[in-house]
Amino acid sequence: MHRAPIKHCKNCGTAVVYRLPDDGDTRHRAVCPVCQTVHYENPLNVVGTIPIWGDKVLLCKRNIEPRWGKWTLPAGFMELNETVSEGAARETLEEAGAQFEMGEFFSLVNIPRVGQVHLFYRAHLLSDQFDPGIETLETRLFAEEEIPWDEIAFRTVGETLKRFFADRRQGSYAIHVFDII
Repeated sequence: MHRAPIKHCKNCGTAVVYRLPDDGDTRHRAVCPVCQTVHYENPLNVVGTIPIWGDKVLLCKRNIEPRWGKWTLPAGFMELNETVSEGAARETLEEAGAQFEMGEFFSLVNIPRVGQVHLFYRAHLLSDQFDPGIETLETRLFAEEEIPWDEIAFRTVGETLKRFFADRRQGSYAIHVFDII
């Protein structure tokens, strides 16, 4: 995983040690030697939408790293005190400035090597006018044959789009769960 290890206890500030906790856990965890707090590290949720306008999907050109200048679906990290769909809606509004109606859940992608889970909903655009936020250089609607596949920012987005277009050709949408190792 690419995240930096926990160095200090979030409760008392003491430097933690990585060891097996005394509670029978079988994984090494960050444990405070003073207050005995066990600090668990959990995956981050990335939430977003597949915004649809007729036969096209909306993509955003990233204005932030990683993958500056590459195309992605509107998505980002889920915040505390919001549901998955609320986070996906917030990210779509923040990144694309799109007016939309939330659709059905579409995909769940596990990426254990980076400690993330990506979750996407279909969304039905109510307008083809967008007001992208500061994290987006440009928004654009793409038909399947226009997708800049070599310029897609993340494999999770590319794989989700491929499944979306395959489902659309079949005339029905499934829920997709897959892993990217």
